[in-house]
Order: sequence, then C-alpha cells, then structure tokens
Amino acid sequence: MASSLAPARSVESRRSWIVATVALCILGLSYGAPLVTVVALEPIAKSLGTDRSAPALAVAMTYIGAGGGGIFMGWLSQRIGVRVIVMACGAMIGAGMAVASSGGIWRLCLGNLLLVGLLGASGMFAPLMTYVSMWFDKRRGSAIALISSGQYIAGAVWPGVFELGVQRYGWRQTMFGFGCLLACLIVPLAGIFLRRPPEALPFGPMHDGPRASLRRLDLPPNVICALLGFAVFCCCVTMSIPMAHMVAFCTDIGLGPATGAAILSVLLGTAFFARQFWGWLADRIGGLQMILWASAGQATAMAGFLFTQKEIGLYAVSATFGLGFSGLVPGYVLAVRELFPASEAGWRIPLVLFPGSLGMATGGWLAGVIYDHVGYYGPAFAAAVLFNVFNLVVISSLVLRGRSLRMAAAVG
Repeated sequence: MASSLAPARSVESRRSWIVATVALCILGLSYGAPLVTVVALEPIAKSLGTDRSAPALAVAMTYIGAGGGGIFMGWLSQRIGVRVIVMACGAMIGAGMAVASSGGIWRLCLGNLLLVGLLGASGMFAPLMTYVSMWFDKRRGSAIALISSGQYIAGAVWPGVFELGVQRYGWRQTMFGFGCLLACLIVPLAGIFLRRPPEALPFGPMHDGPRASLRRLDLPPNVICALLGFAVFCCCVTMSIPMAHMVAFCTDIGLGPATGAAILSVLLGTAFFARQFWGWLADRIGGLQMILWASAGQATAMAGFLFTQKEIGLYAVSATFGLGFSGLVPGYVLAVRELFPASEAGWRIPLVLFPGSLGMATGGWLAGVIYDHVGYYGPAFAAAVLFNVFNLVVISSLVLRGRSLRMAAAVG
C-alpha cells in the first residue's frame, strides 16, 4: 500500500541532458554532409556536365540509404549499444564524402548512397532519437525536440560556410575537408559520452506503458505504422523541396547563391528555436496533435512560396515554413512512443521514419526533374503543397478517430 502511494520516480538526471546535448552536437555535424551538395548544386552540375537533377539525386540517395539502413541500425544498436554504432557510422560518413568528392557523378551518387547514407547517417538520427528517449520520461517531448534540432543547427551554420568554401576552394575540396572534420569529431564524442541508458524504473512514468494505448485508435498496430509512414512520406516530400533547391531557386530569380544560402539558414535557424516550443507543447498535447498543427503550418507556408520572389518576402515565408515543419519529425517519434511499448521503439521508430527518408529523397529529386522539364520552380512548389494536403488528411483522420473513441468510452 505504501509503495502505491509513493511519488513516481524518474530516470531523468543531469546526465540525461548531457547525453542529449552531445547527441544534438553529433546530429548537427552529421546533417551537414548532404548540405555540401545542396549548396553546391549548380557548380556540381556544371563541373560534371549534368542537369541539376543528377546532384539532387545524390542528395536523395543519402536520405534513401539513411532511412533504409536506419531500421537495421536501430535494431542493432539495442543489441551492441549506440556508442559503437555512432562511432563506426561517423567514420563511414567521412569516408563517403571523400569518395563522393573524388570523381564523377557515379562516385558522387554511390558515395552518398552507400557510405554517407546506408552505412553512415543510418546510424545517427533514428538510433539516437530512440536512445535519448530512454533517458527521459517526464520531459521526453522537450528532449526529443532538442536533439532533433541538430538538422536545423546544421542548416543554420553550414550553408554559409560551404558557400564560402565552394567559392574559394571548389566543391570537391570543401566536401573532402568537411568529411575529415566529421570523422575527427563524431568518433571521440560518441566514444566518450554515449553510455548505456538507464533502465525504466518501477512505479515511474515509463512503467505504466504508452500514454495512449493501441485500443484508443482501435486499429491493428501495423496499420497504425503504415498510416504514420505514409503521412511522414508526404510531409517530408513537401519539407525537402525548398530545403534542397532554395539556393538554386534564388540564383534563378537573380538574388544570387549567397542570398539563397542565407535564406536557407534563416529557414533552418527558425526551425531550431520553434522546435523547442513544439517539444514543450508535445509534453502537453501528445505527438499526433503536434503533427496535425505543425503540418497545417507547413502547408500554409509552402503555399507562400508560390506568391513571392522578393527577397524580404522569401525571408518571411522561409521563417514561417521553419516554424511549421519543425514540429513534424519529433511528433512522429513521440507518437510511436505513445502508441507502442518501449521494447518495440528500437525498430518501430526507424520503420515509421524510413518513408520520411524516401519522402526527403523524392521531394528533392522530383523538384529537380520538374525544373529540368519546365525551367522554373513554380510547379514543384505546387506539388509540395499537394503532398502536404495528403498528410493532413491522414493525420486529421487519426486524431478524429482517437477523439471519437475517447468520447464513446466516456459516454459508455
């Protein structure tokens, strides 16, 4: 009786936030790898004698490799530890960038697909998200929002650096040098700080299981995973198009690559700060509700790219876009943790996020193909809005289903 009245214990500690901060730094470094090609999209296409869709495909292959390999890496990290995985994958990203910078379009694509993506970035995002979620119970949403902001730190810091490097030294030297920097920093950080996570404590928030049981949606577990996977694919198609083509778009409309890199930095920098708000909100409203509101914001901002080509307008729309899309990916991680047992998180989270990697790959590549056919980005931006509408339909149906089932249970 006494134990049932005791206050709930927590696994959170000062060490939890140290681990989360280190994971944030590692992701901020690793997410810079595909941005070299994004910033140098036009110079790479010119030097290799290809259309823009070819280097855009190399970026897409990074996301495909990372997403596909993440399912296996997530499973493996629960067996041999995330520290070994991250150390090995950090070295692979560095090697992949060296290969990608050393030859023509085939080396660029294969280096990004196999080494940077499949054997490198695959061991970063999903395994680290799952790993850090095990260090938190009361403020899990805030912690997930923090570490998933590594993408935006990378986007705020690296585009300007890469633009300067490409102008002064060329894209090959910039890519090779950044690969060496990644390997030299990620490997020791992981080796020193990424220790075994604490076990869930009895009578604590994690002991009671998911906040929202599978019965609340009244759907088979794999159907829920499939719907979440389709939703994340659609929203990531939308997400990737301005991210992958902003520099080239600004160059086309006469603003120049430096302005494009600055606008991309504003987009991703805004997303970093906004994601902390989404994390705070997610601890109160849950993952699915967070996805719904963030997706609506992203769709609204994406439509704004169709109506402005002025510098001030693009800064404003990009900041609004960052505000919306920053809540999406951590929302899916939290939704999985809320809907499924912690023991399944290692493979459920990367399984749901894998279609998001395909969406990031599809969006960047599709926008390049559309541009090559019509000569401007308007139709690609319109396609991005359409994919976001598909996402809203799926997520809103899940949210409404959950509400109706809860209301029926309360009445009954």
